[in-house]
Amino acid sequence: MLITSLQNPSVKNIVKLAKSRERKEQQLFVIEGARELSLALQSDYIVESVYVCWEMFEKTKYPGVLDSMEEKNVLDISPEVFGKIAYRENSDGVVAIAKPKLHKLEYIKLSANPFVIVLEAVEKPGNLGAILRTADAAAVDAVVVCDPQTDLYNPNVVRSSVGGIFTVQTAVCSSADAAAWLKANNISSYAAELQAAEFYQDIDFRMPSAIVMGTEAEGLTGFWLKNATKRIKIPMRGKIDSLNVSVSTAVLTFEAMRQRGEG
Repeated sequence: MLITSLQNPSVKNIVKLAKSRERKEQQLFVIEGARELSLALQSDYIVESVYVCWEMFEKTKYPGVLDSMEEKNVLDISPEVFGKIAYRENSDGVVAIAKPKLHKLEYIKLSANPFVIVLEAVEKPGNLGAILRTADAAAVDAVVVCDPQTDLYNPNVVRSSVGGIFTVQTAVCSSADAAAWLKANNISSYAAELQAAEFYQDIDFRMPSAIVMGTEAEGLTGFWLKNATKRIKIPMRGKIDSLNVSVSTAVLTFEAMRQRGEG
């Protein structure tokens, strides 16, 4: 049956899931795009239902993404309904509803020589998503989100991560727990700070390492400045004294990958 009404209860509920409160209460979130859905399924997310606008889906590069879904859970929608529930235009006509996972430190499996990204109090969903995208590109061991001001399944996080939310090991915890976990795993931590004495390129990232990033407005709190192994900075040669946090994270991450001869 084709869903054409914007007043359909399922359609109205998908719109509701844009709100954090609804996501937490229902324990559901929205996945938009065939590529993102494919990555979620590969990572064993439980997908409850998929809404498909077939006119758009015909152009997808992921035609087999629905093959593992039960037919009863694939629902046809009109272009008008898709326009109501979609956050972006080029998402192959696919919007799915899935269950979030638990993101605990103890679930993270580290490599023999781990590299970890630690984020303190990240507040902008677009930045968190972009960092997850960087983390996937660099194949880091994990992203640890401390005391977050946004949730991992915010639609803007899912969208800007381009599926990185599904491919990167991610934990949510307090800063104290993260610091203890790094110490227990013998991982040196490097706090990014504008006033630091050492430049990032002078740090040896070839051993187990973590970079710790703060908010753009306030930077890192005193906790991390006190507890990190070292404080590091990126040289700024212009009149603006800082980079976007996702850009800074990418600069530090790929310096570590360069030193490690990865990529």
